[in-house]
Amino acid sequence: MITTRSRNSRYASPAIPSGATPIGRAVALATRVRRLLLSAAALAACLSSAGCAGYRVGSASLFPADIKTVYVPIFQSDSYRRYLGEQITEEVIKEIEKRTNYRVVNTPNADSVLSGRLLNETKNLLVESPTDEARESQQMYVVEVTWLDRQGVALSQGQTKPLPAATANITQTSSIVPEVGQSNATSQETLAQGIARQVVSLMENPW
Repeated sequence: MITTRSRNSRYASPAIPSGATPIGRAVALATRVRRLLLSAAALAACLSSAGCAGYRVGSASLFPADIKTVYVPIFQSDSYRRYLGEQITEEVIKEIEKRTNYRVVNTPNADSVLSGRLLNETKNLLVESPTDEARESQQMYVVEVTWLDRQGVALSQGQTKPLPAATANITQTSSIVPEVGQSNATSQETLAQGIARQVVSLMENPW
């Protein structure tokens, strides 16, 4: 009987004959594992070589490759509450360092400058007790963010775009339920962390 063999048959895993001896099965299985390992090694070599330079692995692929450093000055605040800008700035820096490969530096001579301003901070009563005490309230931040490169061109969604489309407004809300231990302090921390996550998401490359 004449059989044909495809060009890719040399890459296929060998079939284990049903009547093979235990030693034969072990040899066939070892051959299959070795070919899988060789395929994985070839893929890894491709990803690290110039031929696959267009592919980037991990979180680095989500952000502009030409930006290496970010300067984050303290966020300005239009709220009468003190230190909200500092708290937001701290959380933004933490989020950048956690999710990106950027290095946050203390000089405006960085590859980019990420600045922001707390435009509005409100607190509304949602549920009131029979004794007129707040059982649940909601706090909201509205923050304006600007990300500029070294030439002062706005970076938005990972792409450069001309001014004046340089800013993005971010809104974040948080509930305060005193009965479960929540307070203004816990709400402000939640708000700052939520703003930070949104800011770093805006720095990502578009899909």
